[in-house]
Amino acid sequence: MTYVSCYYHAFSGKQKAETAANRICKVLAVNQENEQLMEDYEKLASDLLEWIRRTIPWLENRVPENTMQAMQQKLEDFRDYRRLHKPPKVQEKCQLEINFNTLQTKLRLSNRPAFMPSEGKMVSDISNSWGRLEGAEKGYEEWLLNEIRRLERLDHLAEKFRQKAAIHEAWTDGKEEMLQHKDFETASLSEIKALLKKHEAFESDLAAHQDRVEQIAAIAQELNELEYYDSPSVNARCQRICDQWDSLGVLTQKRSEALQRTEKLLETIDQLYLEFAKRAAPFNNWMEGAMEDLQDTFIVHTIEEIQGLSTAHEQFKATLPEADKERQAILGIHNEIAKIVQTYHVNMAGQNPYTTINPQEINAKWDKVRQLVPQRDQALIEEHARQQNNERLRRQFANQANVIGPWIQTKMEEIGRISIEMHGTLEDQLTHLRQYEKSIVNYKPKIDQLEGDHQLIQEALIFDNKHTNYTMEHIRVGWEQLLTTIARTINEIENQILTRDAKGISQEQMNEFRASFNHFDRDHSGTLGAEEFKACLISLGFDIGNDAQGEAEFARIMSIVDPNRLGVVTFQAFIDFMSRETADTDTADQVMASFKVLAGDKNYILADELRRELPPDQAEYCIARMTPYSGPDSVPGALDYMSFSTALYGESDL
Repeated sequence: MTYVSCYYHAFSGKQKAETAANRICKVLAVNQENEQLMEDYEKLASDLLEWIRRTIPWLENRVPENTMQAMQQKLEDFRDYRRLHKPPKVQEKCQLEINFNTLQTKLRLSNRPAFMPSEGKMVSDISNSWGRLEGAEKGYEEWLLNEIRRLERLDHLAEKFRQKAAIHEAWTDGKEEMLQHKDFETASLSEIKALLKKHEAFESDLAAHQDRVEQIAAIAQELNELEYYDSPSVNARCQRICDQWDSLGVLTQKRSEALQRTEKLLETIDQLYLEFAKRAAPFNNWMEGAMEDLQDTFIVHTIEEIQGLSTAHEQFKATLPEADKERQAILGIHNEIAKIVQTYHVNMAGQNPYTTINPQEINAKWDKVRQLVPQRDQALIEEHARQQNNERLRRQFANQANVIGPWIQTKMEEIGRISIEMHGTLEDQLTHLRQYEKSIVNYKPKIDQLEGDHQLIQEALIFDNKHTNYTMEHIRVGWEQLLTTIARTINEIENQILTRDAKGISQEQMNEFRASFNHFDRDHSGTLGAEEFKACLISLGFDIGNDAQGEAEFARIMSIVDPNRLGVVTFQAFIDFMSRETADTDTADQVMASFKVLAGDKNYILADELRRELPPDQAEYCIARMTPYSGPDSVPGALDYMSFSTALYGESDL
């Protein structure tokens, strides 16, 4: 027990020592951590306050720059400060406050006294410094913007001053030399007047530029008031402009007086020059217009047009004596000017200032006009003869065309009447039409003669003919239509005769068919429309109702009479249909029955039977086209007469 007790006390004492050591370590660790936080706070606060201390003087610097570029660089530096430098410091300030609050909390939880930073490094001190920083920052930004606006205004005014000064100096460049020039001493009156007008314009321009000079002075004054850094050079330039302006005013007045004195010396001569120019210009224009008209190539197409040109030419020739008087008067004015110049020894520089026309030019053009008049006379005579010949060709063509055109139209109408009227038999109509055809063919030489006249008209370049409404193209088309119509009508009558003879139709039936056809041919076109044909069938007794069955029946009939689906029925198709409906015609079944009789009631026929019963040519025709019979009762050489019969009537292929 004693040993056990000793062990117990020994181990119990050791545990207490370990507990005490752990407590001390924990306390020391907390204390060390707090001390580290305090040191971090002190350092961070010191750094932040030092940065604020350095930054505030920079922000409070209000020394302006002279150039917009320098101020813009300051603004850019300030933006870099806002964008790059300040945000990390804001974060540091926030972190400092967080660290301070964390430290105080830990000290309070560990029963330690509250942390008191060094003097001037309290959170409140930092906040106050930060507030001063932001105040300086706000004032600095406002100052920067105001200063930039001021510099913008100064730059604008300086640029405006330079522009206006440059414009003014460019305008005044050479003006003093111009005002001192003695060009008026050898000038003519027109030049003097021009110089006076030019000087008056210059005086007006000078007065107008007064406002610019005043503006330049006002801008220079404003630049001085705004303390522009380059004011000395602005003032010097402004003074030069004002001094030059005063000099221009004095020189302008002197030149004006000199020009007015010189003007009076030359007014008398100038009046004569002016009178010469006023009369010479229209006379010169008249001669140039006359030469142009006399040499102008004319294009006329009628006698009336050439007669109008001839009349106008005769009227022009009647004005030549008065024109010659005007020419003599104009030359007299020039001679008077020459006399005055010689008498008073006037220094005349150059020619007449009002015109470039001189007496030599007037005389040369007058001689040219006198030469062109007879040439124009000859040209008009030749053209008059040509137009007379053209008029003869027009009348010659028109006289024939006015006969041939109506003749063709009349023949077309007569042929149309023959084809639809029912006078006599078809043979009589055919005979009549052939007589018409012969008379038409005999008329061909007159068409050829008209073609010859038309060829002459084309060679003469005649494009219109007021004597006729017919052109050669109209005549050609009408002639071709006439030949086509007579040939087609004869063919129709011949086909009608063939149909009548083949179908055994009497003349009375043909007349009845024609009467019915003509009755429903309302527009006399020679054809029946679908509705006209339907009405005609109903009138002839065909049972074609408006129901589906009637429409189907009519469609079947139309497919027979109008296989090409043109929508019209010709008289020939009408006759074919009516003859098929009314006459006793052969059918495929009847032909097959006839072949069966020849074959002795067999379903096939032999070649020998065909040669025995039919004429040789017809027998060979059948043998060549009949196909071999292939029925069960077939024998060698058997021919299929059934398929041959159906093929004859289009019900199968041969």
